[in-house]
Amino acid sequence: MPVGLRPERLVGERMRVGGSGSPGAAAEPDAVGGATGVRVRRGVGVLAGAAIVLAALNLRPAVTSIGPVLAELRADLGMSAAVAGLLTSVPVACFALVGFAAPRLARRVGAVVAVAAGTVATAVGVAARPFAPGTAAFVAWSVLALAGIAVVNVLLPAVVKEFFPARVGRLTGLYSMALNLGAATAAAATVPIAHAAGGSWRSGLGAWAVLAVLAVPPWLALTRTRTARARNTERASVARHPVAWALAVYFGLQATAAYVVIGWLPQMFRDAGIPQAAAGLLFSMTAVLGVPLSLLLSAVVDRMRGQSALAAVLCGFGLCGYAGLYAAPAAAPWLWAVLLGVANCSFPLALTMIGLRGSDGARVVALSAFAQGTGYLLSIPGPLVVGALYGYTGDWRWPLAFLVALMVPQCVAGIFAGRDRPV
Repeated sequence: MPVGLRPERLVGERMRVGGSGSPGAAAEPDAVGGATGVRVRRGVGVLAGAAIVLAALNLRPAVTSIGPVLAELRADLGMSAAVAGLLTSVPVACFALVGFAAPRLARRVGAVVAVAAGTVATAVGVAARPFAPGTAAFVAWSVLALAGIAVVNVLLPAVVKEFFPARVGRLTGLYSMALNLGAATAAAATVPIAHAAGGSWRSGLGAWAVLAVLAVPPWLALTRTRTARARNTERASVARHPVAWALAVYFGLQATAAYVVIGWLPQMFRDAGIPQAAAGLLFSMTAVLGVPLSLLLSAVVDRMRGQSALAAVLCGFGLCGYAGLYAAPAAAPWLWAVLLGVANCSFPLALTMIGLRGSDGARVVALSAFAQGTGYLLSIPGPLVVGALYGYTGDWRWPLAFLVALMVPQCVAGIFAGRDRPV
């Protein structure tokens, strides 16, 4: 061992996902980062931060922009109801299946290069699908965009760990805020954009290609930096670790709740006698709250050794929101929407815990792929069960009781995953 070089410094030099492996990168006087992992020059850190935020802004518009114009899209393309239903389930399937393959791609080319490829695939898919002449082409381009998003979904926590090892909570909160902002903006603005362009759904969807293309240049520039050139050759296995399973269960159950809220909350309010416009505003409240709360959450997480208490508190908000909907949905609908919006912060918390629980970059990649891939697979049945219970009973009491029941294992998994025990 070289004289004066501490063992932990040597470990830090080896903890690179897409890192340069150059000791000089850690010795720059104007570096950002932290005591563990790689330290990079401040200019590279600014570039990495901007690239992360722009990528996060594009993680949901490809999904949330379709719903508002789905009727017009189906009529124009001759899309059947069955295919339309399949289209709404494709995102979760892509996030799960492609997510499992992301670590292999990161090992071959590095996490930064893999995310850059994901942003390019997203931009191409989002830009091409408005020109699709039929259903098959539209679905194919959508799958390409969603596959790119899936790669970015899994590898962004590793990139955060790589460039900002001492600020994982803060950067995760920042990109979670950007993700929520992109999702809410696309859901709200697609129809006005379409109307402004003469009522064309193609223009409404195509507008989001501009945002997707803007994310590409920073990532291409980031691939040329010293800290992003080396491949990640370490194969990290986390599937047998109990913390990985706790994260997967927590991620899957919070995703179940989120997709139920996305798919069914407006209908719950409308069935309670609340007008359609008001029901839409109540639903948008749950998404908009995620923008400031993600930043607040990041500030709190950075000061905590463990996140178990925070996971339990968020589950408590969810329980109160569902209980209110069960007992008196029209009595205080804004309160129930706010409670569920706070509970949805389980998503950025899950992403933050993935970044914190991985002891090094390679394990963050493996842990992110396992937790998100397994979690999204676990989330698939939940919205279907809720829909089936609603269709069979004709009211929301049994579906809401089902969601309350799911909060119990989510809370247990969150408490276990939130303990300060690295994988």
